Amino acid sequence: MTYKTIFGSLSKYEKGHIDIIDDDAKHYVFSNMFEVANKSQPWEKVAVGINQEYVLEAIRAEGKSGWFTCDHDETVLCMDGSVRIDYVKLDKPLAQSGKGGSIAVNGDPVGKKMGHVVLQQGHQALLPKGSAYSFTAKTTGVLLQQTIVGDLTKQRWAQICLS
Repeated sequence: MTYKTIFGSLSKYEKGHIDIIDDDAKHYVFSNMFEVANKSQPWEKVAVGINQEYVLEAIRAEGKSGWFTCDHDETVLCMDGSVRIDYVKLDKPLAQSGKGGSIAVNGDPVGKKMGHVVLQQGHQALLPKGSAYSFTAKTTGVLLQQTIVGDLTKQRWAQICLS
């Protein structure tokens, strides 16, 4: 039997369905992050998967974000488009010790510029503890961020699951 993987995007996706997991990789699916991102505001972090305190957030990448930081490592996966991430190594931590999730940085962060990475569809990057990061997307895209549930995490399960 042959399986064909179809990678979605904001401009072309099918509303998802659930496959029962039976220890076969072909049964694992993402929730429909493209539909969630299509209905979100730019840089809004909307939960699409949760496991205890850990969360996957769908993010509509559009324009330039503010700066973010957190008290733990995070990762981000580019699902659609191209996104630049700029990094600053903070002189002093801005996130409260033990605080989960991303926090917004007021103004520009103080510290040494660490450089940047450019993610294309399928690329992943680390958002390390002790740094601040901002995103820039020239065209609208989608990011999937792995973090811990925090103040910026929007949980809209009724809207996502019932629509």
